[in-house]
Amino acid sequence: MLTVSSYQEVHTAKEAIERFRQAKPGLFQKFLNVIHLTRQLQYGYQYMGALIMEENAAEQFQPQAQADYVLAVYKREIEQLKADSKIQELKQFLAANRQVSYAHLSKLALGIEPEGLIGPIWVR
Repeated sequence: MLTVSSYQEVHTAKEAIERFRQAKPGLFQKFLNVIHLTRQLQYGYQYMGALIMEENAAEQFQPQAQADYVLAVYKREIEQLKADSKIQELKQFLAANRQVSYAHLSKLALGIEPEGLIGPIWVR
């Protein structure tokens, strides 16, 4: 899937992430931990976002050629995040910024500057 984000959209998302980080530091840290795990396993951020948001698109983005055990551990970590009592706040944040893509939101949360995310990207 090809997505295109404008500078203004990405910059606005960066500001939203900073507000979320300050308002909900514990929940943000749990989300950031899942982002780091997703990156380490080389899974797609779109897959991560779809799992968190319980979207059907998770099957479309599911990683190929991964050991069943590793995928099960990953899904267990996502379920632990979703078990947090404040998960609805994270879901609301993700839904409000969905137009930027879960990939861009994840990269912004990791500290990548908005300028590095402008233009079309291929989301897998």
